[in-house]
Amino acid sequence: MGFFSDVDLTPVLRRLDAIERKLDRLLAERGAGPEAAGAQRSMEAPPSAWEEEVRALVRQGRKIDAIKLYREHTGLGLREAKDAVEALE
Repeated sequence: MGFFSDVDLTPVLRRLDAIERKLDRLLAERGAGPEAAGAQRSMEAPPSAWEEEVRALVRQGRKIDAIKLYREHTGLGLREAKDAVEALE
């Protein structure tokens, strides 16, 4: 009997699958598909138009609008998008 033998991991596995799909979508959007995920990417990549718009919304104090836009373009959940937008402040 393993440690998790009496625990249903189905919700955790579903969440992990959703996160992996979002990561693949983000990598594809950045031009680095799953095959390039292990390769180191430049941290100096120019921001896309929507990323610039998110930053502008943050500068204007429109954090909720920035989070909505971030979620729309990344497919991330509310918590993840909020954390990402707050990191821009």
